[in-house]
Parts: sequence; structure tokens; C-alpha cells
Amino acid sequence: MDRANQFRPGPPPALASDTYSDDFNEVKSLGIVNSTSATADQALTGRFWNGAIQNYWNEITQTATVEHNLTTAQSARLFALLNLTLADSVIAFYDAKYTYNFWRPVTAIRAADTDHNTDTAADPNWLPEAGNTTPDPSYPGAHAVISAAAARVLMFFFRRDDFDSSVTSEVMPGTERSFESFSAAAEEATLSRIFAGVHFRSDLTTGQRLGREVAHFVVDNFLTPQGG
Repeated sequence: MDRANQFRPGPPPALASDTYSDDFNEVKSLGIVNSTSATADQALTGRFWNGAIQNYWNEITQTATVEHNLTTAQSARLFALLNLTLADSVIAFYDAKYTYNFWRPVTAIRAADTDHNTDTAADPNWLPEAGNTTPDPSYPGAHAVISAAAARVLMFFFRRDDFDSSVTSEVMPGTERSFESFSAAAEEATLSRIFAGVHFRSDLTTGQRLGREVAHFVVDNFLTPQGG
């Protein structure tokens, strides 16, 4: 990117808004440890993706290079495009995170009596399914940015979305999740942050848009095919 704020999104929802209260109550219900609202698969999904998200996408990309019988040169270009995009995505989402400094669900839910929203209720003992929350601001969500960006790079490179693959978890050895498309993997990785109790939905929808914008910029401007 030319600068860190090149694709900076607008601010998160106001605390008094309906959007915020809807997001708040969703993660409060689905993302709490031992939730009675989340399904067993949702809780598993929340835990599965708790590792470094870029590593999952490098694994998915590695599987795709093998399945498509790419040459060494083709593989090198793909991994360069992917990781250029991921690096810029990290710069972009940290710029936004520390611009808006929006609180995480664990803080928001425990301190809901200070948000001046009558549709939210505090739970001072609330804990996320993930157990721990990354100590940086919530908006936008890193998993959403990275996953949307990575999926777009792969869709651009292979000129298709459908791809059968499985990916392993850094934090749940021996567990795999399977997908029929790049976008399906990205969507699950994104929504997992609600089930893990570490992000609001608005963090994720905004993160997806940011990731797509960064990916489009990279693939349109860097490592493009040269004319013969």
C-alpha cells in the first residue's frame, strides 16, 4: 500500500445504536464459555481457528498448489501475492484498530452499565469461549481481514472459488475442517470470532470489506503477468 490508512474504514457502530446492541447481544449469547445458545459445531469452530490466521491460509494455499500441479515459479508467485497481501492487510487493520480503539466483547459485556444503551445488560463474570482475548482493539477483526484478503487472492489466481480442501488447527492437534470453496473457508474463519467470543459482527463485516480492498489493490498492481 502507499500508506497505512489508504483503505481505513469508517468508525464502528455508536454504542447507543441498534446495530451495536444487536452485535453485543449476539456475541454475549453465542460467545460465552460453555454457551447454551451456540451449537456444538459453532463452539468447536470458535476454538478451531484460534491460532495465527495467516498460517491457516498458507496451509490452504499449499494444498491448492499441490492439487493444481503448479510449477515452482507459479507457486512462488502465488505465495508472494498471498503474503504481500497479508502483510498489507495487517498494516491496514492495525491502523484502523488503533484509530478507533474499540473495546472487545469481554470488556464491553462486563461494563455494559456504562455504555448508555438500554438494550445491553452487564455481566461482570462473562468470559469468552476462547478463554483469552487478544490484547488489542476489536475493530476491525483481524481474522476477517486476513481471510477475506487471502480468499480473494486465491480466487484471482485460480480464476475460480470452488476448491475442496481440508485445513488443520494450530491449537487443536488432529482436528481438521473441510470446505468446498475458498470463500466458505473464509466465511467460517470470520464467523468463528463470534463463537469464540472475541469479536462483534460489525468488526467482521468491516474487516471483510477491508481485506477485499487490500487484495484487489495488490493483485491489480503487483506481480502482474508481463507481456511477451
